[in-house]
Amino acid sequence: MTASFVREVADSPLARRNPSVKLLLMLVVSVAVMFVLDPVTPAVLLLVAFTAVVAGTGMRVTALARSLAPFLLFAVSVFVVNVLTRPGDVLWQAGMLRVTTEGVLVGLALAGRTMLTGLLAVAFLVSTDGVALVNSLHQHAGLSVRVTYAILAGYRMLQDLGAEWTTIRQAQLVRSPVGRSGRRRARPRLLAAAVFALLVGSIRRGERVAGTLELRGLGRSPRTVWRPVPLGRTDAVFFAVSLAVLAAILAGAAASGVLRGPGVLF
Repeated sequence: MTASFVREVADSPLARRNPSVKLLLMLVVSVAVMFVLDPVTPAVLLLVAFTAVVAGTGMRVTALARSLAPFLLFAVSVFVVNVLTRPGDVLWQAGMLRVTTEGVLVGLALAGRTMLTGLLAVAFLVSTDGVALVNSLHQHAGLSVRVTYAILAGYRMLQDLGAEWTTIRQAQLVRSPVGRSGRRRARPRLLAAAVFALLVGSIRRGERVAGTLELRGLGRSPRTVWRPVPLGRTDAVFFAVSLAVLAAILAGAAASGVLRGPGVLF
């Protein structure tokens, strides 16, 4: 995981869109691709979304690609599991290892869906200010103060995970032995310790935040919004155009005979 997720949100066309609209769009796209199980359609959606995110956020291609590294590892694992376990026409076999056509196709589809969801999550994080998200959910989604501030606490913790992971790994490298080349050697077994330290730190910080919010009497009385988040015509156009592109890609895949649904699993 990288330290690409920062608190400061740079001004960009995507950052100026309403956070509730972006969150709703991300959920709609994620639910829509849940029923897509061919490798081509997610790949096309991923390519279009990647281009749109680069143009909409102003991120460099290399920086966005590095931010997707954790999702790539998960996507590869999903692909490998499906390739080696899903029944179907055998493409290659060596002893107990067997690769099937269905496993490859479904594995690629699920891996593509994983990368698309990860890309949407990264785009939302780098283009959305936490306070604006809370205010928008309270104003436009009708969520209570307790719920919105709990979301803010979780959102801030998620933004800090990259920097905390880097700090933990650097601390481990300082204590690692020095090799013959003069460089410190990273021990693979320390990765599990780093994950555990990150998890424990997140839980403890969550407990402190919950206690602080409770002490301040959050939700006991109505609260006003200091900086209202606008919801205008541009946001509606953004949402409608994004859904139109999604529908066009799915319709094109269906018309060309490429689109496959959950029926391929049976």
